[in-house]
Amino acid sequence: MDRLKNKVALVTGAARGIGAAIAQAFAAEGAHVIVSDLDEVGGRATAERLGAAWLRLDVREELAWIGAMARVLDSHGRLDVLVNNAGISGFEAGPAVRHDPEHAALADWHAVMRTNLDGVFLGCKHALRAMRRSTQAGSIVNIASRSARVGVPAAAAYAASKAAVVNHTRSVALYCAEQRLPVRCNAILPAAVLTPMWEPMLGAGDERAARMAAFVADTPLRRFAEPAEVAALAVLLASDECRYMTGSELHVDGGLLAGSAAVPQGAPD
Repeated sequence: MDRLKNKVALVTGAARGIGAAIAQAFAAEGAHVIVSDLDEVGGRATAERLGAAWLRLDVREELAWIGAMARVLDSHGRLDVLVNNAGISGFEAGPAVRHDPEHAALADWHAVMRTNLDGVFLGCKHALRAMRRSTQAGSIVNIASRSARVGVPAAAAYAASKAAVVNHTRSVALYCAEQRLPVRCNAILPAAVLTPMWEPMLGAGDERAARMAAFVADTPLRRFAEPAEVAALAVLLASDECRYMTGSELHVDGGLLAGSAAVPQGAPD
């Protein structure tokens, strides 16, 4: 298991969920993983479990990125892979917060954009500067969302932020090509991944069960994805196996964007 052998990889938002799964998959493939997050307790626990390094990082703050890159370069001498995974839904305080286009508070809109979009912009910016110092090819993987491709009336800020992440991924990829900088940049668009981010929106008890059942019923593969299934694609993009892939978006959504007409055999119309 050495597809990422000796690669130095920083994963943001890696204390739990998709980020933790990516960090685990990278470590299993031989990478030197740096787990980063604002959640110090959870982040340290994940890093300890994986035998990885720990780095507290507020992705919204440029000075934090400058300090993080300095620490990575001091400790490892280079950065080969960055996964911009840190993100928020905006519903961390519960589903009562309004994020529709008419009622969303500007402060709540800004909070989502600062983490989901500013964090990706700053990560790409400072990763590119760090990767210039390396003689090895680099890879940036931005975690977007299926919501980047569809309107989400109840989560307008989240959907807008993820759409911007996808387009910024293209800009970074083209910039690196123009600069003859051997860094690829691609985006993963997951959907229906049951992670802690969903908890405030699902509720509890019968309400939770009903919401989960309704979502699964609308998904052609009729189930939620596992974080490890997103992590597997991140391993591919971080590896040297797809050296001609840059500026791409890859969907891990159970067929949601393909349509909703798939009906399992034997099921009623």
